[in-house]
Amino acid sequence: MKFLHRGLYALILSVLFANTLSAEYLYKDEVIFNPKFNESVEELGAELYQKTGISLRLLMLKELPHDKKNIVEYEKEVMKNFSTPTVLLTFSEMDSQVDILAYPTSLYEYFDKRQVLSPISSPVQAFVIALLNFDFSDMSSGGTILPLLAQKAKKGEVLGKYSGAMFNGYADIAEQIAKSKGIELEHAVGSANQTSILIVKTLFYGIILIGIYMYIKRKLHLKRQANNE
Repeated sequence: MKFLHRGLYALILSVLFANTLSAEYLYKDEVIFNPKFNESVEELGAELYQKTGISLRLLMLKELPHDKKNIVEYEKEVMKNFSTPTVLLTFSEMDSQVDILAYPTSLYEYFDKRQVLSPISSPVQAFVIALLNFDFSDMSSGGTILPLLAQKAKKGEVLGKYSGAMFNGYADIAEQIAKSKGIELEHAVGSANQTSILIVKTLFYGIILIGIYMYIKRKLHLKRQANNE
């Protein structure tokens, strides 16, 4: 009987210890619960920390605590738990919010927060939107999270969309930090997949631009004909 109690105690300790290890860089996960997702984040996060001394942590929340007014307030509270230079990438499903908080603030020098959180994925898309709105004041693009989160997902594929979008953003931040530090990451996602997506989107929005051009050209032609008559 004592042996059983000892075995159960050892099992509980091993499970708790394993959970502690797995929660190092995927600091909190109330949404995905996918071992492969966990493993990918842990591998990339551990390598980044080993080579740069910067902890990049991902928080996947179901919903923000009711005593927190916004996601930034929550991040500032969580940040108190860390003693090393830390970047928090936080997603709250029910609140539909994503944010990045870095401490110390000098860490923002190593990655482009505005680009990562841009709702626009490509320069071509940014140009088309600016053209349609007749506003070229903000042409920021290159978003690696929000464009994916904005896509419609079939029933049963929502968690896949969340994990894909958030890991895409996590990897983007990690690779930017690594590049700023002059190092390479073995577990980096790389730009091959993003390049393929960019090519497809460039072709797609290129066709839209041609359509807009032909439409405007025809309108001007009809207007000239009407004036001549």
